[in-house]
Amino acid sequence: MRLLTIIFLTLPLLAFSQNKLTIEVMGVLSSNGDVKVAVYDTSDSFLSKDKVFKTGSASAREGKTEVSIEDIPDGEYAVVLYHDANGNDELDTNWLGVPKEPVGFSNAKMKTFGPPKFKECAFRMQPVTQIQVTL
Repeated sequence: MRLLTIIFLTLPLLAFSQNKLTIEVMGVLSSNGDVKVAVYDTSDSFLSKDKVFKTGSASAREGKTEVSIEDIPDGEYAVVLYHDANGNDELDTNWLGVPKEPVGFSNAKMKTFGPPKFKECAFRMQPVTQIQVTL
């Protein structure tokens, strides 16, 4: 009887459990600035500055930088990140809109004529999810 009570009391907590995403960012060229991460939860919001689901950042470390983001529910997500080496909190681009700072995507790379689509970058969250993104 006591075991049943414990199970019923913990079931609601399991339903609302949140996950942790750890991103290993490879190919960071310097320890200047930060690595900025945007997590998107739908294809409609993908790459939109005002529709980011969650953000995170970490001080850049030459070679590999790790960024962790907590409290992400189960679901499908895509990550976009960049190395803000000059620390201006913006992705610097040229006059054509092409990034001048290193950019990375979960499960995909920049295409010749633009960024990949949400589905190309998408992954499923689990209680502890670790992905690797190369700039």
